[in-house]
Amino acid sequence: MRAIGSDSIAPRNQEGIPMIRRAFTMRLQPGKLAEYKHFHDNVWPELVAEIEKSGIATMTIFENDPVLFLYSEIIDENAWDKLWRTKIHDKWSEEAMNPLMFFRDDGIVDSSTLREVFHLETKAGVAR
Repeated sequence: MRAIGSDSIAPRNQEGIPMIRRAFTMRLQPGKLAEYKHFHDNVWPELVAEIEKSGIATMTIFENDPVLFLYSEIIDENAWDKLWRTKIHDKWSEEAMNPLMFFRDDGIVDSSTLREVFHLETKAGVAR
């Protein structure tokens, strides 16, 4: 068993690249969860390709309407910034996400980066 404190380096992927865990929250507009889920159930293949190209290996989104919690494993500290600066992400934002999200007064999606405070890995599920 291994416990990790503030370190955000996840296990290595299949190619041996160390993964960086990144998490943040966002807020939806009231009543927009079903539409948000619909878009993500039908995510554009070209966006998935850009997510991969940016260095985002996994992405999981949880909800507690209206709060979204996004967990990802990335191969580059700048992976999210790379994605957010692409034309396809701009298009996804404009056509799908912007009408659903809550924005701060400065025009940025209301979000907060989360700091990892605990991580635990056990051998559960590993063949012995």
